[in-house]
Amino acid sequence: MLSYIIEGGHKLEGTTYVSGSKNASLPILAACILSPKTTLYNVPEIYDTEKTLQILKILGCKIKKTKGKLIIDSTNIKEIQIPDKLMRELRSSVILARSTYI
Repeated sequence: MLSYIIEGGHKLEGTTYVSGSKNASLPILAACILSPKTTLYNVPEIYDTEKTLQILKILGCKIKKTKGKLIIDSTNIKEIQIPDKLMRELRSSVILARSTYI
């Protein structure tokens, strides 16, 4: 078992950068359609998040990206169909599926 032994007398300090999590970002991006305007920080720029943003744009969301900040405006969502091709490209696209019982 790995352990760290810290002997007293010296103050520990410093900073670190915590990267964004894909598994946390995708459901949050999907939930953005429920709020008129959402601002997110530290969303990882990876394939799955980019495809999810493409889907949101097709649905009618306006997306603005600036240095580590993502603004999603969903006030003009008009579309409810997501192209089959995009749904197949994103394994987690099920989070955007709507229920027929609503």
